Amino acid sequence: MSGTNTRNFRTLFISDVHLGSKAAKADFLIDFLRHHEAEKIFLVGDIVDGWRLRRQWHWPQLHNDVVQKLLRQARKGTEITYIAGNHDEFARNFQGVHFGGIVVADRAIHEAADGKRFLVIHGDQFDAVVQNVRWLAYLGDFAYDAAMATNRVVARFRRTFGMPYWSFSSWAKVKVKKAVNFIGAFQQVLTEEARRSEVDGVICGHIHHAAIEDFDGIQYINTGDWVESCTAVAEDFDGSFVLLHWPHVMAGQLASEALVPMVLDQRRVEKAA
Repeated sequence: MSGTNTRNFRTLFISDVHLGSKAAKADFLIDFLRHHEAEKIFLVGDIVDGWRLRRQWHWPQLHNDVVQKLLRQARKGTEITYIAGNHDEFARNFQGVHFGGIVVADRAIHEAADGKRFLVIHGDQFDAVVQNVRWLAYLGDFAYDAAMATNRVVARFRRTFGMPYWSFSSWAKVKVKKAVNFIGAFQQVLTEEARRSEVDGVICGHIHHAAIEDFDGIQYINTGDWVESCTAVAEDFDGSFVLLHWPHVMAGQLASEALVPMVLDQRRVEKAA
């Protein structure tokens, strides 16, 4: 039964949670899932961080709580599809298998309420570094860990002074020219893949940069992540898509008061593009 503060959507898309890493905002995601329900949920890759778990085991109770929360939703009738990513590529060995009502896939086609079709894919398959220069991808992962450590220091400082959560690494990403160029190239190649697949758009993750944009009639939707920006994408019952941001809980405030999601209307985003 939905609570008075619960928002209902047709579909939710969540990616890049990185359970098993210290950077994962599992508590934020649990609270998000308490306040949002959907008929379908797509987990769009890198939900579990196998790379970091191989280096060092880290699995606190909160990470287990995320898994249990999703399994409970599946038992209650929510249709959940787990799309494998590069950090949880082990899941690609189990395509078509159901785990507690959650089905595993490498990619999927989602038909929205208005009849438009979307390719749902993590996106690492179109990252040349991940696919062709594996050692460089792992090196980049170490550098990313360093950025996340900086994030944690900044977050503790801001929390001490009653300030909302802010991601240093997300800020740096949009300030570095090479990162901006990479994001643009990634968007282009995923848009081209959607066109080749003869669908109306693509819904992906991987680069931790949430967006809803239109490229020559093909809609590019990126769900963002739950280690930096804490974002998800939701499809409403009319087939429109919105980008949701779930910010930090301010000390002394109730979740229903403090966690007011930032919603970007799809049509406003398209108009500005």
